[in-house]
Amino acid sequence: QVQVVESGGGSVEAGGSLRLSCAARGLPFSSNSMAWFRQAPGKEREGVAGISNLGITRYADSVKGRFTISKGNAKNTMYLEMNSLKPEDTAMYYCAARNLGSEILQPGGYQYWGQGTQVTVSS
Repeated sequence: QVQVVESGGGSVEAGGSLRLSCAARGLPFSSNSMAWFRQAPGKEREGVAGISNLGITRYADSVKGRFTISKGNAKNTMYLEMNSLKPEDTAMYYCAARNLGSEILQPGGYQYWGQGTQVTVSS
């Protein structure tokens, strides 16, 4: 049974930093890609950052230059370093693994999802 677990969310002031962690446990193979998504109240879930099994990264325009995605040493783990946080980054952040689709930042293609970790940025 595959379990995706996120951690590292919290509350910070604008300009602050947070580091999110994700582990897809029980996946018997290396996920082809993993990604972070976020969803604010009343909004659709959007792709934030993704990384392929070859280490190729992709970012939403809104986070380029501020967020950095990386793979962990352990299989199917990854991190999201978030700097210069803004109030508009406030959302529930979800980790997703094993993309069955063609686009790394499209949520519909991912097979496994975590429960989410809340990020709140105050002005």
